[in-house]
Amino acid sequence: MLEPQLASVASESGADAYQNAILPKVSRTFALTIPQLPPPLRRAVTNAYLLCRVADTIEDEPAFSAEQKRRYEDAFIDAVTGRIDAQRFSAELAPLFSQRTLEAERDLVSQLPLVLQVTRSLGPAQRMAIVNCLKVMSHGMHDFQRNVGLHGLDTLRDMDCYCYCVAGVVGEMLTELLIDFDPTLASQREPLMRMAISFGQGLQMTNILKDQWEDYSRGVCWLPQDVFTRYGVRLEGLQAGQQDANYAGALTELIGVAHAHLRNALEYTLMIPAKHAGFRRFCLWSIGLAVLTLRKLQKNLDFSAGTQVKVSRRAVTYTIALTRLSGNYNTGLRWLFAATARGLPLTPLSAEWSSSPHTHLIWPKSAISYFAETA
Repeated sequence: MLEPQLASVASESGADAYQNAILPKVSRTFALTIPQLPPPLRRAVTNAYLLCRVADTIEDEPAFSAEQKRRYEDAFIDAVTGRIDAQRFSAELAPLFSQRTLEAERDLVSQLPLVLQVTRSLGPAQRMAIVNCLKVMSHGMHDFQRNVGLHGLDTLRDMDCYCYCVAGVVGEMLTELLIDFDPTLASQREPLMRMAISFGQGLQMTNILKDQWEDYSRGVCWLPQDVFTRYGVRLEGLQAGQQDANYAGALTELIGVAHAHLRNALEYTLMIPAKHAGFRRFCLWSIGLAVLTLRKLQKNLDFSAGTQVKVSRRAVTYTIALTRLSGNYNTGLRWLFAATARGLPLTPLSAEWSSSPHTHLIWPKSAISYFAETA
């Protein structure tokens, strides 16, 4: 059982204490990186992450039908924006989760009103950034979850779109929160946003490649059909541990795409002034762990479980130490990235993505219609 949380405390300090207590139970990675942020930004980012986790928990619940997921996601957004009572919503929803959903995630849903106490205390720009992210994420996840299967996504472009709605939009949100924290960065909003989307895609693609066999066992595949078809591979026929050279070729190409996005992620980080050392560490640790994961994937193309390509604690410690030493020096960080990524394939991003990766190019028409109707 979870140890007692400060869930019954109605004060803002109690809500903050709950956020800090539940974060490491739902994400060890973000429990490591978010505390690097300065306190005002840390508070908003923690809140945003927990709300994104609620949306993700709803979509991942195997006991819910597609119709139920859509209904609960819409109600969740209404609870966040104050259109419905959050206490009533969480009280009705929390008991419906099965035991296949982590206990910490069920606890988070049950304590949604406490998390929303923090949301309501944030500044208007912070709240807007979080709500906009949640709208894109919840609607986008549902559209993809409804149609996904072992056949995978149709194209790499569709994979771009999926990565945008679950991760790229988070990069945009983080950038908006950073600009709100330091308005002098507003002049760099456009290039920061472009790179933030690529940052999110690099991290998400790494996770998709690492977790593909766990997803496959659940009847889900986020890999792009068109890439594997070019190598003569049918995604429906894949079996963990029985991959061939054709599969290895397709996977290597996708590792190269993820590598290209992580290069953009580094450039995004280097655009942030060195005075924001905590934000840089927040980014650099995530980038470093993703590059190390890609290296393990490239060396184990016949892997059959994510645990086989998991980054060791020792590697995590080295990543933290090295980025701390070089975090203020762009030249040193570029050298460190190049040394860590040495030997990885590099697949050039498509001209279309490179010219404009924003939502009007990669977002499904159904979502464009949805936001036009609900704006």
